[in-house]
Amino acid sequence: MKEEIQQRLKEIEVYLKGYMDEGKQFFASSSFQSHSIPMLHILNTIAPNFPVYFIDTGFHFPETLVFRDQVASQLNLNVQNQRGAVSLVNQLTKEDRFLFQSDPGYCCTINKTQPMDSLMMQYDIWITGVRKDQNYNRSTMGYEAQGPHNTMRFHPMIHWSSKMIWEYRKMHNLPTHPLEEQGFLSIGCLPCTQKFSLETADDRGGRWKGMKKNECGLHTDLIK
Repeated sequence: MKEEIQQRLKEIEVYLKGYMDEGKQFFASSSFQSHSIPMLHILNTIAPNFPVYFIDTGFHFPETLVFRDQVASQLNLNVQNQRGAVSLVNQLTKEDRFLFQSDPGYCCTINKTQPMDSLMMQYDIWITGVRKDQNYNRSTMGYEAQGPHNTMRFHPMIHWSSKMIWEYRKMHNLPTHPLEEQGFLSIGCLPCTQKFSLETADDRGGRWKGMKKNECGLHTDLIK
């Protein structure tokens, strides 16, 4: 396991230093879940102070916001918040229901996909922590993929397994999201996240439970 991790670390370093040598402008995005932290730790050892964007939808668990700030301080990360252009009050329907209740797909579009799309216009490389073992859609991805606006997507963790993530966290004593102990293995916005259940097919099964939806759009709409 540790040998495989070392191999993957070397591959990530080669890619990242290649971008740096070419003068590419890059940023990473993170949802600040427990499994997100290894990527941030790895990247920060290679390129300290690189920008890390947190897409703040306004619907996150309070624990996630506290954890974000804790990790940023502990790892000395350059974390920046990115929000959508549509205020929360303007996301209410005529029946005073938020879009996550009436149209969760559009809710994700204006609160996650559109804010990320505007970021991609400013950079050459978007670094994201998707992994093949997370769901079928991600299982088809490789290290790189073309995104909109001539932006390249880099997936440094794509070949990592859940066991490798756990091992790396253990090796470097990385912090754990407080909701993980309560059974939340994949944590997004509060209204659309439930605890892990053995009935689900993967770790992300608690997201949008009961809906025909398993992605917010970042890794379906913003990839070619």
